[in-house]
Amino acid sequence: MYLLIKLLHVTAVIAFLGNITTGLFWHAHAARSGDPRLLHHAVDGIIRSDRWFTLPGVVVIIVTGVLASLHAHLGLLRTPWIAWAIGLFAFSGVLYVWQVAPLQEKLRTVAREGLQSGTFDHGRYHGLARRWEFWGALSLLAPVGALVLMVLKPGS
Repeated sequence: MYLLIKLLHVTAVIAFLGNITTGLFWHAHAARSGDPRLLHHAVDGIIRSDRWFTLPGVVVIIVTGVLASLHAHLGLLRTPWIAWAIGLFAFSGVLYVWQVAPLQEKLRTVAREGLQSGTFDHGRYHGLARRWEFWGALSLLAPVGALVLMVLKPGS
């Protein structure tokens, strides 16, 4: 049973980190065009992929992480590498809710307004995009740090 839980946990982590990484990549790819149609399409796809992959991945990561810890008789908060990984994962979630998701909505809105009006505000969009990329990168690096801790298990 433990190995099945671990397999589900690792699979969810791969999907979670992969979705965040590819979202940053596809947005950068679309941003090079400066085309509001492509930008709207890319950001809309990122928002949808968060709903379909990132957020369900969070649930599976949490559930399987807790189950694996219980099965292995490891205290979630008494095992330092698990506690730090949980902290980094939670930090990533806070960044996503506080900065990343609202900025994604603003990016989509600015691109949609540019499509509808025929005048795209490149300056506003790129200012928001720089902020989204910064917070998105932090939101990605935190769970990567958690991944490193979970694999290396320092101090154990």
